[in-house]
Amino acid sequence: MNEEQPTVYPYIPNSVPAVKGQMLKEVGAESTDDFYEDVPEKLRLKESMNLPKPFLSEYALKRHVEGILAKNKTAGEYLSFLGAGCWQHHVPAVCDEVNRRGEFLTAYAGEPYDDHGRFQALFEYTSMMGELLNMDVVNVPTYDGFQAAATALRMATRITGQREVLIAKTISADLLSRIRDYCKPSIEIKLIGYDSETGQMDLDALKAEISSKTAAVYFENPSYLGFIETHGEEISQIAYDYGAVCVVGVDPISLGVLTPPADYGVDIVCGDIQPLGMHMQFGGGQAGFIATRDEEEYVMEYPSRLFGIAPTSVPGEYGFGDVAYERTSFAVREEGKEWVGTAAALWGITAGIYLALMGPQGMVEIGEGIMARSHYTMLEIDKIEGVKAPVFQSPHFKEFVVNFDGTGKTVPEINKALLARGIFGGKDLTKEFPELGNSALYCVTEVHTKDDIDRLVNALKEVVE
Repeated sequence: MNEEQPTVYPYIPNSVPAVKGQMLKEVGAESTDDFYEDVPEKLRLKESMNLPKPFLSEYALKRHVEGILAKNKTAGEYLSFLGAGCWQHHVPAVCDEVNRRGEFLTAYAGEPYDDHGRFQALFEYTSMMGELLNMDVVNVPTYDGFQAAATALRMATRITGQREVLIAKTISADLLSRIRDYCKPSIEIKLIGYDSETGQMDLDALKAEISSKTAAVYFENPSYLGFIETHGEEISQIAYDYGAVCVVGVDPISLGVLTPPADYGVDIVCGDIQPLGMHMQFGGGQAGFIATRDEEEYVMEYPSRLFGIAPTSVPGEYGFGDVAYERTSFAVREEGKEWVGTAAALWGITAGIYLALMGPQGMVEIGEGIMARSHYTMLEIDKIEGVKAPVFQSPHFKEFVVNFDGTGKTVPEINKALLARGIFGGKDLTKEFPELGNSALYCVTEVHTKDDIDRLVNALKEVVE
């Protein structure tokens, strides 16, 4: 900005010229250019930036930003059938009320410098998640479910000492990209094909590819494409026969109606807790979980924090805090097996509130409601001429693939027409899964009523016929 006509922003600290001058004086710099003398001359921008005129009042700036945001169309205004990793579920008001409390909200990663119940809240969350997953140990949440999956696979390589991971090809392209980034350059990723009729993992292909060099076999249940993998026990046994770890990504809200992976032999379970009381906030909030049995070879490979309970010196009183803290990078720094990244502790507390509110029966009811709604939607969409739903002949939970090859219209054309009717259609899969033809991934949850579903079906009829 021109120094002869300095701009003072009332909403930006230290923009007053006198304050800037004092700051430069304190560090021994004559000017702003002196302050940045360590930056090579060739990297410095010499001319003024091509920016619009500044708003010199907070109110004017607020109106400007609100005008931009008003162009957005949200799932609160439109009817949404999008999912693919961030889903529209009902968020009970108590979840928002508690996670906004100052003792949880105000510090980095939800960690106040004085513990006002955070450790206990996270211990309760991990305990309820453990019950839901039928696993003994659950970590304090990672940044998101993608990180949880990638970390679980790295844990498997350390446990087995091998450097090869086999992954079901029905995985999300985004998740696969994160896993590749997290595992390279030392871990080889191989994809295992699937049955074109059912979507189930091709067990013959798995048997042909797996070997004593395999560290882990990874699949999701429900899968990214919505179908339920019914060969979980066989896959786990194949992995076990070769000394590999079986890792499964799971949608926790499905576990009121689906068998937890631990019950069909899975060693590590991971996923995202976004369905458990979290809004779709510009693509998040997301938070990942990892769960295992309480066995030392697994527990000591967690890079993230684990909270436990222990008696105090006062009879009848208990404290909550870190378990095996010495294995984390917080304790051993550069000697850590992995770095403890940004935790999503606040979302763990939120999910704990959700699970406590729902209880076992509530989780059963919400799972049954989602399955009934998604099944009804598939039946009704499949009646539309030229449309097939679902593509895979398997049981589904919440999401399913719809094929539009027989309509003569592309998924982008259909979604654009639906948008004009106030509906977000399914996620376009044509680039991720070209072998599925002109297909999209649709999502139905407990927030959708029969009228909502019928509105979608009628809109699709109008669009494709």
